[in-house]
Amino acid sequence: MSELNGHTEPKSKDIVCDVLVVGGGNAALCAAISARRAGASVMVVEASSKFYRGGNTRHTRNLRCAHDEGNEILTGPYPEEEFWDDLMRVTGGETDEELARFTIEQSKELWDWMNDAGVRFQQPLGGTLNLGRTNAFFLGGGRAMLNALYATAERLGIEVRYDTAASSFDIEDGFFKSAVIEGPDGTSRVQARALVTAAGGFEANIEWLKEYWGERAENFLIRGTRNNRGSVLRMLLDAGVEPVGDPTQCHAVAIDARSPKFDGGIVTRLDCIVFGIVMNNLCERFYDEGEDFWPKRYAIWGRLVADQPDQISYIVFDEQAMGRFMPSVYPAIEAPTLRELAAKLELDPDKFEKTVFDYNAAVHDGSFDPNVLDDCRTEGLTPPKSHWARRIDTAPFYAYPVRPGITFTYLGTRVNREARILMQGGRPTANMYAAGEIMAGNVLGRGYLAGIGMTIGAVFGRVAGEGAARHAGN
Repeated sequence: MSELNGHTEPKSKDIVCDVLVVGGGNAALCAAISARRAGASVMVVEASSKFYRGGNTRHTRNLRCAHDEGNEILTGPYPEEEFWDDLMRVTGGETDEELARFTIEQSKELWDWMNDAGVRFQQPLGGTLNLGRTNAFFLGGGRAMLNALYATAERLGIEVRYDTAASSFDIEDGFFKSAVIEGPDGTSRVQARALVTAAGGFEANIEWLKEYWGERAENFLIRGTRNNRGSVLRMLLDAGVEPVGDPTQCHAVAIDARSPKFDGGIVTRLDCIVFGIVMNNLCERFYDEGEDFWPKRYAIWGRLVADQPDQISYIVFDEQAMGRFMPSVYPAIEAPTLRELAAKLELDPDKFEKTVFDYNAAVHDGSFDPNVLDDCRTEGLTPPKSHWARRIDTAPFYAYPVRPGITFTYLGTRVNREARILMQGGRPTANMYAAGEIMAGNVLGRGYLAGIGMTIGAVFGRVAGEGAARHAGN
């Protein structure tokens, strides 16, 4: 390359665009569409094939958004302060308050923005979710939502390259110059005026997980894409970007232990914990199954199971619970007696039976209602079950084996409210932006609130795209 008027003159084989977006999920597409609408030329590079495009977004169902009144889908108002209170409950206050409140404020625009981008919504699901007022469900799920965004991107003239990964960045003192990409057409250099990174976390990189979790990580199952290996995150951190988030914190739920190692998705998740009890392979209960509504607690169970021997546990319930929850894609293990169920699970029948009997003896009868924090609880039992406690005494008896299902990691890049990446010491980069799971740790210090991952991705994707286009225009 040669220098011309202080700028690098591209070689004939180099690619030139205003904004390069690395990633292909919700955050990336929101950034690409916003940048293109602002007048920038945009290229998206997606590491997966077209069929598997979208990373973890393919497995989503809904996004959480603040709103002042209900509509044809959302059943009632969800004010910003209630959203904030919900976030505080799940994170324990471990969040960047400025960015969290900004996310919540901006989420009020997502309903209209998504509709304008072709995304359609459906009536909320029932059961244990309790999300009809707070969350908007995608008609057709995450894949349909992605298809709508990609169709909009195509109409706008955004170039998308599949099976193409960014292998290196040329970054100098917080200024992005170019990226090397590798795809079906070989290796190319992309010179862009601005970079948006929306390539997810490192949850599919078991060796990286082991750095923080040890050998336990071998027993983790990855709910989402196998492509989120953290290569983009690693390149940014190596370039001096300031990290954010505890590397041991992640979105981790209890999923069916029979699930595949990668890409099991939403159908492997189990929502029946509140209707039964959970014990480890020593037949010991270890946490309150009825602590709070499921959308505010489901994402703690992966970590809880990860702390148990051999990283496996068992949800145990009876006929009374059947039909009240979305089942796994795998059938529940069934037996006519508790001892026979224990045998099928290869657990000690005496210990198994005693744990269930001790629980049953502690149940305080009340008015069972899964839609409220009811008065069905245990007394004198450790750990307690605070709500929805009913005796497990109606045959047949059932169980699901569960393991930690990792959705995404919280270690990421620190950003400001302009979605600009910060270098170590807190200095904003000149032309580098981040959105989605790669920066979600700014808002999620720990814990999770159903649908907020999509919220963070969409809010900061839009902001990053608009900021990148504005920088390119200047």
